[in-house]
Amino acid sequence: MLEIHHGPLNVPLILKRWYEEESLKNYGAFIPFIGTVREENGVDGLSFDIYDPLLNRWFTEWQQRAKTEDALVKMAHSRGDVPVHTSSYIAAVFSPKRRTALEMIETFVESFKASAPIWKYDLVNGRRIYAADRSAPIEGSGILV
Repeated sequence: MLEIHHGPLNVPLILKRWYEEESLKNYGAFIPFIGTVREENGVDGLSFDIYDPLLNRWFTEWQQRAKTEDALVKMAHSRGDVPVHTSSYIAAVFSPKRRTALEMIETFVESFKASAPIWKYDLVNGRRIYAADRSAPIEGSGILV
């Protein structure tokens, strides 16, 4: 399940809902990762643009990969402005086995950072400033690089 929300994520609500959705499916592990916007370099927050078709394709590939290990991956991400000390990203892996979930959440989060078509901007004094120093080209993105 891939969710896109406008603004900061309601972490307790999303995690509770995900847990309730999967609690009867005999998973032995539920491992979440929560990304929080840090206060650094004078930013008031971050802002995100998302290219949905590429993100959906990337996420579908991850769902298929997880399925081969009897696991399930869920993700929520923000579109638009997210103030410091709030969350813009939640990922979770559900798996029958603890080790599978632990390894998969790390690989998933790293793959997301390297490959997801999400563009990040710093929010400074009400302005969006492209975070070029923290961006990387996405393989296969053509003119979107």
